[in-house]
Amino acid sequence: MGITRINHSRCFWHLVRCFLFSKPKYPTVVPARDFDPARDAARIDTAIKTKGVDEQTIIDILTRRSCEQRREIAFEYERFAKKDLVSALKGALSGSLEALILGLMKSTAQYDAWELKASMKGLGTDEETLIEIVCSRNNEELADIKRVYKEMFKKDLEKDVAGDTSGNFAKLLLALVQTRRDEPSNVVDYEKIDEDARALYEAGVKRKGTDVVTWIEIMSQRSVPHLQKVFERYKSYSPYDMKESIRKEVKGDLEKSFLTLVECFENRQLYFANRLNEAMKSKGAKEKVVTRIIVSRCEVDLIKIRTEFKKHFKRSLYQTITEHTKGDYQKALLSLCGGDD
Repeated sequence: MGITRINHSRCFWHLVRCFLFSKPKYPTVVPARDFDPARDAARIDTAIKTKGVDEQTIIDILTRRSCEQRREIAFEYERFAKKDLVSALKGALSGSLEALILGLMKSTAQYDAWELKASMKGLGTDEETLIEIVCSRNNEELADIKRVYKEMFKKDLEKDVAGDTSGNFAKLLLALVQTRRDEPSNVVDYEKIDEDARALYEAGVKRKGTDVVTWIEIMSQRSVPHLQKVFERYKSYSPYDMKESIRKEVKGDLEKSFLTLVECFENRQLYFANRLNEAMKSKGAKEKVVTRIIVSRCEVDLIKIRTEFKKHFKRSLYQTITEHTKGDYQKALLSLCGGDD
């Protein structure tokens, strides 16, 4: 009896720990109630076999089930249709809708790993994607991405990043991928905050030429709450704030990376809202960017991104998607968006 009691108590404290220390999520996609994976799989099978494909049913089901539930649907589908659901969807769909639905068939970490791999494939690197993912994910997310990347591609993410980038840009990305960032602490170390703020100033604006290594070290290793205070303190040393200093000191991909980091330290959801707004500004929406953000954040913090979007652009993300996209792709995005604000 004693052993059972100890196990129960261990489970209880594990749950308490998870509750206290896990970061709250603000997803727009949550597990569906009255979920029946066999029924969903059969409906998708019928939709795929329908002449001209019944995209609406595929969208209705797959954009309103959690990642875990979509996995169960895929399992049931393979069991009775004797083929892989992802391959069947590939054959039935095309264009932006296909990219979005196939993205949903992966877990968030798998999707990020997949996007990173695609950004480094073949000739030339898609630095924009690389910067967005590596600079905006927290320690826990990056650790998951690295593990999954290794499982999926039998390669280390660090090695691929090192092989595909160079110079200080490579140093910064590698420092982030190594996930050495401190965990937030309840103790505010004012001395350390002052020290870091002064070090950032002395490594940049104060001298001729930038000591990028010091910037990388501080920005890749300190906790986010600590860095927020460092950037505040920085203003008492420098005539410019941190973002202005970055613009003055470095250029190109390194500049974009540092700016992305600072924006995410300040307000990660606002960073994504800005990215979405930028991507939908032009006449033809940058569908790749829109898809990537909506798919990768719909089970994480898309509700908060929506809130920031409305607050800063005075219109809802839902309305913006409606105006800048069309067809089945638009329907899928709106469903993942989870409502108008």
